[in-house]
Amino acid sequence: MTAPAVSVVLVEPQGALNIGSVCRVMMNFGFADLRLVKPRADHLSKQARDMAVNARDLLKNAGLFGTLAEALADCGLCLGTTRRFGKYRQDFLAPQEIAPLLARYDAGVKTALVFGREDDGLTTAELDLCQFFITIATNPALPSLNLAQAVTICLYELSRDRQGLAEPGGLEPADSGTLESMYQHMRRTLLDAEYLDPQNPDHILRTFRRIFGRAGLDQREVRIIRGLWSRIDWLNSQRRS
Repeated sequence: MTAPAVSVVLVEPQGALNIGSVCRVMMNFGFADLRLVKPRADHLSKQARDMAVNARDLLKNAGLFGTLAEALADCGLCLGTTRRFGKYRQDFLAPQEIAPLLARYDAGVKTALVFGREDDGLTTAELDLCQFFITIATNPALPSLNLAQAVTICLYELSRDRQGLAEPGGLEPADSGTLESMYQHMRRTLLDAEYLDPQNPDHILRTFRRIFGRAGLDQREVRIIRGLWSRIDWLNSQRRS
């Protein structure tokens, strides 16, 4: 996999120093696509530029997005980082497992590594947009890493053996924007069919997200599944008429 196919996405980064440090790390390991979601700090400030050193072009060229969904819309594989375990946070990868995972996918697939806020990470809703979760083993007494440190570990592991990364002919999953449209269609259809609890539809939908996320659906498979939802929509309308 070539470096441009992997994007580093920072969600609401709070520190200009961290943003600059991440740029320097990206340049160290040969990655160039930085995406910032509602940054709370000025990524073009002197602090950020000083920390970026010779990677200031990455700061200037960073993509700015209003939501994580927008930042991931063109990505076929999204990996979210988190240190928290829970009901909806399962099937974790260690950093050294990132490269073998990506090797299963076609070299042209855009991949996003998503990092959360310095103070409280990614929300469950934001992790819903990711097919896989990454966690970095640390001392339980102080489990949270600095943002730039976490990025460093992941990019180091990803870049250790570029020859072993993806080649043409691997999996070509649908991009995140296409999948999100499918999930929203699923939500409407299953609510209309009274399959989901209207007070908490995400309880079941998150299970579907995990199933389909692991499957790596391609564009044709998404069309087939949406065809099923459309058929159910039609049957529901006939039932009510």
